[in-house]
Amino acid sequence: MLTMTLSLSFLLVFAFYSCPFFTSTEGRVVHGLTKHKHLHIVSQISLPPVPAPAPQATSPSYIAGFPTPEPSPTRVFNVLSFGAVGDGSSDDTQAFKMAWDAACQCQTELSVLLAPVGYSFVILPTIFAGPCKSGLVFQVIILDGKLFYNLSLPNIIQVPFSLKSKLILITWLFCCYNEKIDGTIVPPDGPESWPTKTSKRQWLVFYKINEMSLQGGGVIDGRGEKWWNLPCKPHKGMNGRALLGSCDSPVAIRFFMSSNLTVQGLIAKNSPQFHFRFDNCQNVLVEMLSIKAPALSPNTDGIHIENTNNVHIYNSVVSNGDDCVSIGAGCHDVNIRNITCGPSHGISIGSLGIRNSRACVSNVTVTDSVIKHSDNGVRIKTWQGGYGSVSEVTFNNIHMDTVRNPIIIDQYYCLSKKCANQTSAVYISDISYINIKGTYDVRSPPLHLACSDSVPCSNLIFSDIELLPAKGQFVADPFCWNAFGDTQTVTIPPLSCLSEGIPRFGDQTIVDQC
Repeated sequence: MLTMTLSLSFLLVFAFYSCPFFTSTEGRVVHGLTKHKHLHIVSQISLPPVPAPAPQATSPSYIAGFPTPEPSPTRVFNVLSFGAVGDGSSDDTQAFKMAWDAACQCQTELSVLLAPVGYSFVILPTIFAGPCKSGLVFQVIILDGKLFYNLSLPNIIQVPFSLKSKLILITWLFCCYNEKIDGTIVPPDGPESWPTKTSKRQWLVFYKINEMSLQGGGVIDGRGEKWWNLPCKPHKGMNGRALLGSCDSPVAIRFFMSSNLTVQGLIAKNSPQFHFRFDNCQNVLVEMLSIKAPALSPNTDGIHIENTNNVHIYNSVVSNGDDCVSIGAGCHDVNIRNITCGPSHGISIGSLGIRNSRACVSNVTVTDSVIKHSDNGVRIKTWQGGYGSVSEVTFNNIHMDTVRNPIIIDQYYCLSKKCANQTSAVYISDISYINIKGTYDVRSPPLHLACSDSVPCSNLIFSDIELLPAKGQFVADPFCWNAFGDTQTVTIPPLSCLSEGIPRFGDQTIVDQC
């Protein structure tokens, strides 16, 4: 089995095709072959506590069995051909924008915008807008470190059938080069370097895009450290004392009003605020990401979704200073699987209902994941005074390793001590916790179910719960307040504080807001 150290990359792109083809530099045509929709990803990024069902095998011989091809063109737009320097200090924004415009307006079946290996690109705050005339791949081939590949087993990437995105096949060729490659995409270095009269809330925005893939082995470095200490939001410093941190700071990568999106294989680190954010999007696949920021960095959520549906987040590792994955209002049909999370604030639904707003979240599944050394495990958090509902949520097969609040519902979420109790609340119902095991930080109870006084939580289901203290032998009691549900098996610790039956509401219409 031949493996070699990375030196040169030779990008081969198939757009729903299956037989050998030729690559191109900018302006040439690549001919691909016949559409096929049944390949799946095999990822080794993180292993679930209990093995997930085995994916369908793929191999070069399987590819060779595709039907007779029909040619279809693909064009590759290398940012270097549009004037990008890639030396880590020159402003390459215009080169990326010109390459984007050319790729977006190209009428081929598939266009590839390529940021190649071995360069470091500085990009100012930019909006990459659509709609585009073809499916588009933003291919970031910016690799950091010494990487090895098996030349006999190409990396096959395919999204689920429902996402309708393009099939990309990437094969690497190497030769005789052993030096470390340091390559990144970076923003201006901190608030002082940020362009004046430019929003400080976003960096790279993809707007009104349909059928786009953002992928590669690249590093997206948000350079967030200078933003985290701005006087905006309290957080704890290394010595435990309160510091002031960042609020009005940029999200690294934001997708807005877009559909049929794929984000795969990237390394993102040190974002000033959220690393990836999806607003008003549909049909989203996020897979094989590595996201990392310091444990005390404020608001550095790994992946945040808002008003977005049909979302699949798979096979990724997140270590940061806030939620690994956060689910905001207006989201439904969300599937999260095989996430290794922590240190962090866990996987969260919310916060919801801020400033007396309506929030609806439904049909969310989190499975086969690990949460370690985190403030929270699986959490639902809502503000007093909101309305709407969270329903049909399942947390299944999740391993906790020294987590302070492994299972938490907090309907009294507040960032200060001045939040008044109110009569309305987001209604939480039909939440299942199945096969959640591991250890908890003894500073907090293993289960914390704090539901609204006026709008109790209902139909909370617990099965195969086994949470033991990470230190000592004393098992803490769970905390319940106005929480109704059922334990289908014996739980550790016993959940005797859970109320049985169906709760009564002062105003029944409050549960029908979604």
